[in-house]
Amino acid sequence: MTHWDEDKRARPLVGQYIETLKPYVPGKPIEELRRERGIQGEILKLASNENPLGPSPLALEAARAALLEGHLYPDGAAFVLRNRLSEYLGVDMARIVSGNGSNELLELIVRTFATSADHAIVSEHSFIVYRIILKSMNVPFTVVPAAADMGHDLVAMARAARSNTRLVFVANPNNPTGTYNGRAELEAMLSILAERPDPPLVVMDEAYFEFADAEDYPDSSRYQGLYPRIVALRTFSKCYGMASFRVGYAVATEEVAGYLHRVRAPFNTNRIGQLAAAAAVDDEDFLRRTLELNRVERARVSAALSDMGLEVVPTQANFVLCRTPLLASDLYDKLLDRGIIVRPLDGYALDHHVRISFGTPPQNNRLIEALREVLSP
Repeated sequence: MTHWDEDKRARPLVGQYIETLKPYVPGKPIEELRRERGIQGEILKLASNENPLGPSPLALEAARAALLEGHLYPDGAAFVLRNRLSEYLGVDMARIVSGNGSNELLELIVRTFATSADHAIVSEHSFIVYRIILKSMNVPFTVVPAAADMGHDLVAMARAARSNTRLVFVANPNNPTGTYNGRAELEAMLSILAERPDPPLVVMDEAYFEFADAEDYPDSSRYQGLYPRIVALRTFSKCYGMASFRVGYAVATEEVAGYLHRVRAPFNTNRIGQLAAAAAVDDEDFLRRTLELNRVERARVSAALSDMGLEVVPTQANFVLCRTPLLASDLYDKLLDRGIIVRPLDGYALDHHVRISFGTPPQNNRLIEALREVLSP
């Protein structure tokens, strides 16, 4: 057997686009904070936009039943879930693709429709995972400056398209800013792109779709007739409280969905998640309670933060972005000492901004009191 020669100068294991890639850093887990700082009391996690009511009860009931058949492979076609979504959304099942959360669908779209010879467009302050996925697959992209409200400038994004632009990513509502783009803005962008000889695929990431209640908020799954190359991405992680189940879905034309089905892994959504998500679609009472809680607490917490002198970005999601006089990392650290986890956004080049998820009224009261202590002179 030949011994390994440590002095060998072989080519690098990865390309430069992987070598320079920084991994996505999720919100700090509760268990990690407890280990690090020895906190014994209740830890409040307001960093990851999770549902404070927990999972849908109907989803939990379906999951328990599905556990008894945990030895079986999932249905590769996710028939029960896609069929239920087809009925719920009023679209043909052939237009729906299930995914391991909407995050996997983002990766699937890039892998299916773009190469290193192509080009993509993202917005400043949009979900950083778009850039990570594009970099990991060596797809060049342009970052278009944000609009005045820190959201997407859709017309500027459309005008940034090149002859080889294959993908345009739009988060609506946007994470981490909570901003949204209305119907007129979306239609203006699509109108510009439709004039191109080879229009790009517009990926509408609507992870916070259910929380948006603005009158002009657009449902992009209804735009395929106007612009066939548009894909709406949704998830059960947020509103339905199923982040651990990892279930998302895409609504596209049959052509686009067909290509995604060719590339996706055969068992990309687990059996328990599929059946739990299908049951959650019918949990109207849970959905109503979730949305009402968020509507009330969104207004109350945003007002309280503004009263403290913080700059609050108006939000259509289940979180709020605010600018603080402290560095985001310092505020984050001071709140960790009090058993509260928020999300500093220095990774987004927003060194003085934190993103705070809305919890239950008692949880939000605790957050507000802690912020007053930390920010007091």
